[in-house]
Amino acid sequence: MSKVKITLKKSVIGAQKKQLQTVEALGLKKVNDSVEKADTPAVRGMIDKVSHLVTVEEL
Repeated sequence: MSKVKITLKKSVIGAQKKQLQTVEALGLKKVNDSVEKADTPAVRGMIDKVSHLVTVEEL
């Protein structure tokens, strides 16, 4: 299974509560934090919800 690297690029201050919860569920805490996750439909859905806050790299 392929992986994706997700990096938080913008602050969640002022974001909606659901977006904050999604960022936390991805395992991101601070700006410029990165995590590697399996490329699954669930993770892709989470990325789509906060796409304006994160960048994604295919690994």
